Amino acid sequence: MIGIGDCVTRKSYGNDIVFEVIEIEGSECILKGVDIRLVADAPIKDLVPCERGNASDNFFPNIDLFRNLDRSEYFYIPGKVLHLDSDKSYLDRCLEFYKKNNVLAFGKSLKESEMPGEVVKFLKQYNPDILVVTGHDAYFKKREDGNGNYKNSENFCKTVLEARKYEKSNDKLIIIAGACQSNYEELIKSGSTFASSPKKINIHALDPAIIATSLSLLDRSESADLITLLEKTKYGKDGIGGLKSKGTMYVGYPRNEE
Repeated sequence: MIGIGDCVTRKSYGNDIVFEVIEIEGSECILKGVDIRLVADAPIKDLVPCERGNASDNFFPNIDLFRNLDRSEYFYIPGKVLHLDSDKSYLDRCLEFYKKNNVLAFGKSLKESEMPGEVVKFLKQYNPDILVVTGHDAYFKKREDGNGNYKNSENFCKTVLEARKYEKSNDKLIIIAGACQSNYEELIKSGSTFASSPKKINIHALDPAIIATSLSLLDRSESADLITLLEKTKYGKDGIGGLKSKGTMYVGYPRNEE
């Protein structure tokens, strides 16, 4: 018997993604990806229970690729991150990731439709170097007009446009926007520095945070190797693309040991 909170896969999709059951409506279940930013529905008869221990897709970014701050006489001030996310559980996971990597990050859980009206308020409050705008999205092939093909890309684009009214320069505010299957081209046109999803595929829950963390820990005087940066994410350039960017971390000297 399948219940709310159980981990399952879908037979019709070759059991490719592990989900958690978040709602049951008669014979239908609403599912949320454990690792992938995806909400879907499926009939109970299509579901196969699995252990939560099997939910991990064995993906975790290679922390060795991030800046390992040495304990020399230099001191480091990583770039500050503001992370807007419609999914509280994914937001908490990303905030934990920032903390593990010594990045100061502030998170706000908002519905995608609320983000355009709230983003400037939080930009003024936290004055971040990097803004992440993410949550859930989907691409609907049967629709035919622009952003109407997407579940939430229009909300993400509007949020980016509002952020760019506040700060136009990519050098002063790096914006990472989008979720699974988002409208990559329109997000870049709206002013995103990085966006998903070039191949309209799903992305990992941590992917936006991986890009943000990497740029937070890169010196302001250095440009990121774009290809290497994107390869840190789960699906590389198929899942996220963007513009060449500099880091956001200040390096100072000397360190005060007192």
